[in-house]
Amino acid sequence: MFCPEAVPERVAPAPRPARWRVTTQPQPARCAWAGPDPLYIDYHDVEWGVPVHDDRTLFEFLILEGAQAGLSWLTILRRREGYRRAFAGFDPAVVAAFGADEVERLLADVGIIRNRRKVEAAVTNARAFLAVQEEYGSFDAYIWRFTEGRPIQNAWRSVRDVPATTPVAESLSRDLKRRGFAFVGPTICYAHMQATGMVNDHTTDCFRWAEIGGGA
Repeated sequence: MFCPEAVPERVAPAPRPARWRVTTQPQPARCAWAGPDPLYIDYHDVEWGVPVHDDRTLFEFLILEGAQAGLSWLTILRRREGYRRAFAGFDPAVVAAFGADEVERLLADVGIIRNRRKVEAAVTNARAFLAVQEEYGSFDAYIWRFTEGRPIQNAWRSVRDVPATTPVAESLSRDLKRRGFAFVGPTICYAHMQATGMVNDHTTDCFRWAEIGGGA
């Protein structure tokens, strides 16, 4: 027989931490590569494809894209703050002055990718970066010449359509190498262009495609 007195008192469950709460709000359509990691989603929604004209940020992505070679971008994003600390807030003038002792310190830093060629390339690139600034007034003025000062607006329907490189990226790569930069092959250069908004490669079904100029 059912006995009400035997039913234990119901206790409301403790609220979930914010990061574990289930949301019922519909998510916008995004590029297929963007999920499901929250760090990746935030990067996609806020930064990727947005035009960058700040030299320090352009230098940051030069370091990060070079570090990514052979790895996933998510691996680099998870170490981004480690790179920021290790490379003096991505100040090219400070990094350009790094000597052998600083390189060895970086190679012992668990917060970054401890690859000697990549670490040494970051220092080399900082010095080449300063030379470009001296010649053009800013790295921004130099690099945006390759797209005539405005973003290239593409209209890819699928991530399968997005190229790994383009003739513009190949031209940029050749010129950077001529100026002494390292880890700047065409694929890395195109990834840099995508990250810094020189090209809009969000797919047309992604909500960010139109927001940053697609279809305009």
